[in-house]
Amino acid sequence: MSDRLWAPWRMQYILGPKNTECIFCEFSSAPPAAYREKLILAVVPHALVCLNKYPFAPSHVLVAPRRHVADFADLPLEEYDATQRLVREVAARVRRATGAEGLNVGFNLGAAAGAGIADHLHGHVVPRWNGDTNFMPVLADVRVMPEFLDTSWLRLMPFFGDLAGQQPEIR
Repeated sequence: MSDRLWAPWRMQYILGPKNTECIFCEFSSAPPAAYREKLILAVVPHALVCLNKYPFAPSHVLVAPRRHVADFADLPLEEYDATQRLVREVAARVRRATGAEGLNVGFNLGAAAGAGIADHLHGHVVPRWNGDTNFMPVLADVRVMPEFLDTSWLRLMPFFGDLAGQQPEIR
């Protein structure tokens, strides 16, 4: 293929400093004023919701327990239950917020299963629409994102602010 696709924003990730702390643990204690910058949608007693910084589709959301564990079996039952209930609630809210025609919902347990952050359990809620995939991933291993992350955050935040009882100011 002689044509090039330019994605200069990727250099920020490639050359930028790598976070040595667990982002999910960091997000658990973030003040509401930092939610937009960190793409956090809600932090509740046992779990949190944030946008995926490297999404497969617009409004790709992650749900993680606040406890730093890698596997379901390491969560106390109360926290496991709270996390799974939150996944169900997030799926309904993402569908309402985006008008998605379908959803991919799941957990990748371990690096071999595709977990980018294998040491902190987290699930994915990915809205999908008929015809939302195209030839780009097949031919060029490129995903075409039709929306900026901040635009997704602004759309989703009104659907999540009531979960934690505190909604950051949206400007």
